[in-house]
Amino acid sequence: MSDRRKYGAMPPAGEANFGPVDLELAVGTFHALAEEMGTSLVRSARSANIKERRDSSAALLDGDANLVVQAEHIPVHLGALPASVAAIAGRVQAEGDVWVLNDPYRGGTHLPDITMAAPWFSRGEVVGFVANRAHHADVGGAYPGSMPATSTSLFAEGLVIPPVRLEAGGCRQEDVLDLILANTRRPAERRADLMAQAAAVRLGLSRLSRLEQERGESYVQRAFAEVRAYSLKRAAVSLRRLPAGTYQGCDLLEIDGLEHEVTPIPIPVEVRISAEELLFDFQAAPDAIAGNLNCSRAVSVSVCLFFARALLDPSPYGAAGCQSLVRVLTRPGSLLDARAPHAVAGGNVETSQRMVDAILDALGEPLRLPAASQGTMNNLALGGPSYTYYETLAGGGGASAEGAGTDAIHSGMTNTLNTPIEALERDFPLRVERYEIRERSGGAGRHRGGDGLVRSFRVLEGSSLSLLTERRRFPPPGRAGGVAGGVGRCLVNGREVPAKGEHWLEPGDTFTLETPGGGGWGEPDVGKEAKSRSGKE
Repeated sequence: MSDRRKYGAMPPAGEANFGPVDLELAVGTFHALAEEMGTSLVRSARSANIKERRDSSAALLDGDANLVVQAEHIPVHLGALPASVAAIAGRVQAEGDVWVLNDPYRGGTHLPDITMAAPWFSRGEVVGFVANRAHHADVGGAYPGSMPATSTSLFAEGLVIPPVRLEAGGCRQEDVLDLILANTRRPAERRADLMAQAAAVRLGLSRLSRLEQERGESYVQRAFAEVRAYSLKRAAVSLRRLPAGTYQGCDLLEIDGLEHEVTPIPIPVEVRISAEELLFDFQAAPDAIAGNLNCSRAVSVSVCLFFARALLDPSPYGAAGCQSLVRVLTRPGSLLDARAPHAVAGGNVETSQRMVDAILDALGEPLRLPAASQGTMNNLALGGPSYTYYETLAGGGGASAEGAGTDAIHSGMTNTLNTPIEALERDFPLRVERYEIRERSGGAGRHRGGDGLVRSFRVLEGSSLSLLTERRRFPPPGRAGGVAGGVGRCLVNGREVPAKGEHWLEPGDTFTLETPGGGGWGEPDVGKEAKSRSGKE
């Protein structure tokens, strides 16, 4: 199929202004391009984490690293991508350059998330960037999977990659690639995944070049600007429909994985809605901690962009306009704006979820929003002599005024899949003993919260296990009188273990994750609930 047929015929070039049809075709074309880059990456990757779980994202940005369009991938990746591309955009660019980085303090999230980006040139100047981000199953560090529960320094979590060229002027920099691979436990798998990312970037560049050839010189630059401007108009209209005011909320992080830390960590937020902007103020957050639940500012911004897009414009147009209307206040050196070399492995995956629930606490009642979903990614990283494996597990979705929450769904800042049993048992020395819905774990209400799931594994070789989970002490809150969802549990050989920690498993040992349910919405009908529990309804 030709590119023209795939993306749709474009209107004649050279018109003075983009009309509605021009805009619709432009955003459709760019959105399809971003989705195609993501599909190329997933299909070309080797690791189960990318190929099966689809833990990767793609986007198009303009020459100033402003978001134009993103694919419907991973929220915590996508909101942070502009900061990574901005770190690249400040460097000297040449046609054929492909950049790679993962530094959380230069727009990254945590070290396993590796970003690749390339400039796209028109008439000798950088007009835009194509970018993707993928979670690699291992990037070195003290523990297999590069997701330790007890790290106290970024350097214990893996290899830190500043913005460097993986390809310069179209030539692969083998020494840079060798340096990265020498610091990972599965170099052949890492090479394949990195090459898949690079191929997806080159695909994006080729599609933009073809579009320019078909539509004429400067079309892409103009279309980027038109799409961003219209996206801003749409988001601004939605913002003016929200009730202006200042709203406070708070949620709690559980223990940070260090044995001496037992006090819950508050995540307070103040949200200010006006006709001009949506402001998220996290300046009251506590100082950065010794453990790895700290967030880089890029992650904190990503949370706010995710929430803004859900409120203002979830359409393919929405990302760019929401980025322009959101302002995020953080305090340098705090938990939500940590400074190097603070550890951040858990901040990206768990603290980000607590931030979402803190904002839900602030805006849930005035905006009639859903109850809290499971509020954790249930991270597990396994490693043995022959493998490294990483996964996040789904849980219950929060109920809303419209209906019950969804069972066993990834929610909040994640949007991956669970690894299929067939792929898991094919690729790793693991056997799945149980995999089922955790019935009755969703909170009761007029509409019930979604149920979590139960996943139980048996290891076939000696393996290290790292767990980074939340909602084991504090349940996902209900809304409008709904009951909280059930807390999750982590078990090793049938014995409950803490939410965060490292364990050694002998061959034949088992571990089980029971994921939280979502909160219920509305006062429950006690009689109906009793009938449901007895199986009569």
